[in-house]
Amino acid sequence: MKPPFPGPIGARVVEGICTPCWADWLKQQTMLINHYGLNVMDPQARAFLTKNMTAFFFKTGDSAEIDTSKKGTINH
Repeated sequence: MKPPFPGPIGARVVEGICTPCWADWLKQQTMLINHYGLNVMDPQARAFLTKNMTAFFFKTGDSAEIDTSKKGTINH
């Protein structure tokens, strides 16, 4: 299977994350993108998503909550 994400994180996903779990992350990622109005071409948005993905899968750090008071910004 090809890593779904570049670099060491992608390799770690291939080694330890099941297909249904990856699908769950894609749903969460879509909610974050839509809720915060993220432009995935923006490096800050990609870093935000990467941070949340590692928190989602590997429990490293805090993940963002869907907070309607912060809609349209990832500064929190």
